[in-house]
Amino acid sequence: MKAAQHTTYDKKNITLTVTEIAKPSITSNQVLIKVTAAGVNPLDNMISRGEVKMIVPYELPQTAGNEVVGLVEEVGSNVTKFAVGDRVFGRLPLDNIGAFAEYVAVDAQALAKVPDYLTDVEAAAVPLTALTIMQALDLMKAQAGKTIFISGGTGGVGGMAIPIAKAKGLTVITNGDGANGERVLALGADRFIDYQKEDYTKTVKDVDYVLDTLGGAETEKQMSIMKKGGHLVSLRAMPNGDFAKRMNLPKWKQILLQQVGRKFDKMAVKYGVHYHFIFVESNGEQLQEVADIFSKLQIKPSIDTVYPFEEVNAALDKVANGRSRGKTVLSF
Repeated sequence: MKAAQHTTYDKKNITLTVTEIAKPSITSNQVLIKVTAAGVNPLDNMISRGEVKMIVPYELPQTAGNEVVGLVEEVGSNVTKFAVGDRVFGRLPLDNIGAFAEYVAVDAQALAKVPDYLTDVEAAAVPLTALTIMQALDLMKAQAGKTIFISGGTGGVGGMAIPIAKAKGLTVITNGDGANGERVLALGADRFIDYQKEDYTKTVKDVDYVLDTLGGAETEKQMSIMKKGGHLVSLRAMPNGDFAKRMNLPKWKQILLQQVGRKFDKMAVKYGVHYHFIFVESNGEQLQEVADIFSKLQIKPSIDTVYPFEEVNAALDKVANGRSRGKTVLSF
């Protein structure tokens, strides 16, 4: 079968090699998926550049791709949730990625059924982002009735975070480009701030939780609008010691990441809040919950560009360098 593989780590040149490898065989807890679409993410480029070696040290060559959609072709003897012919999607387990291939063997626990109303390409935009949000809310111990600020609500992550946070009973405040304000309010946001007209640090205060999708200088600004004891989860800042412990990394990595994330831990102490960094893990149960929320609301993720599998390197380049108005997807 064809697969796109990382053969070297290279900070400057992100190029995968499309090659022929053996079709995988499955264990009793896995299903074999014939891949129909795969989401292309900044994470894929980070892996190519060797930036996540500290968290997941992949052995090369490694078939790339973290987010898969496809049809179940074979089912392991212990698997009861899925049958041959089911359309499934998932964020692949960290130690077993490989969505950029014609077939992939996946632990059934990582998968959920694709809602009928989504096409394969649309479904490929969901798992990584939706699970990031579910796991961020878990990490914050988010409770219904409290308030969350989601930065950059007009982007792809914000567009999914808003309906999920609303479904969990939270009051949602977000900001972004005014041209997309109506769309964001239609997703369920309680308040939308046009960042060109209003400085949220002057008009928002006492929020319980923050989902930081922007990083940079915005992380500290967002801490400044929080209640004491609140929780901020960043998708873009730096990992810290707590993160390393949560991921069960070896002691030396914990010490190293404690140093790396110290700036943010100190910042959090200054504002009296809790700082968390997240690296999303596979979870079929959480993804099924998202699928049910999305089915109820008929939410369609926005797609920017669809590339045929053979053009995987153009897709990765688009994600690294292009301005996107939605997800980049590979179609098989």
